[in-house]
Amino acid sequence: MLKRLVDILLSLLGLTLLALPLLAIALWVKLDSSGPVLFRQQRVGRFGRPFMIHKFRTMAVDAPARGPQITVGADPRITRAGQILRRTKLDELPQLWDVLRGAMSLVGPRPEVPKYVALYPDEMRELLLSVRPGITDLASLQYRDESAVLAAAADPERAYVEQVLPAKLTLSSRYVREATLLGDLRLILATLSALRR
Repeated sequence: MLKRLVDILLSLLGLTLLALPLLAIALWVKLDSSGPVLFRQQRVGRFGRPFMIHKFRTMAVDAPARGPQITVGADPRITRAGQILRRTKLDELPQLWDVLRGAMSLVGPRPEVPKYVALYPDEMRELLLSVRPGITDLASLQYRDESAVLAAAADPERAYVEQVLPAKLTLSSRYVREATLLGDLRLILATLSALRR
């Protein structure tokens, strides 16, 4: 209950303080390439319920038809604005709305697409889907440069499924088992610190 209250207060504060930057980014995305400002995609949320996650669009509109659901290195589908938004993680800011509406939390396991959730071991799936997914967590910080890691693999999709995803699931499981409000605040600060690098 306290975690949800913190989510509401901090997401509302963030959306209020960042209103002008959010509008500026939206205009930049619109002017940079054709298509909608926001990217919406179905992810698996708490208790396995699907929800639509929101991000600033960083890829060409036809990106899903031109490649995998993972992003690998200097993906040619990424727009000019998208390169900067992804590097700075500013594309994730619209998820503050997802937090405010209750689909996500500020801190929690990153929500995956159904295709990859289907690969979770049963016990881990139950644990990770028992909480709201988050904007950041231990795995997000550890794999901040996931795209570059996958670019070095001969088969990026296989590397994600066999190496990256299991490692992320282990870190996310650890978060769920050890989660505290103080720990959440530390992860938020660590995420903000990482964004400045």
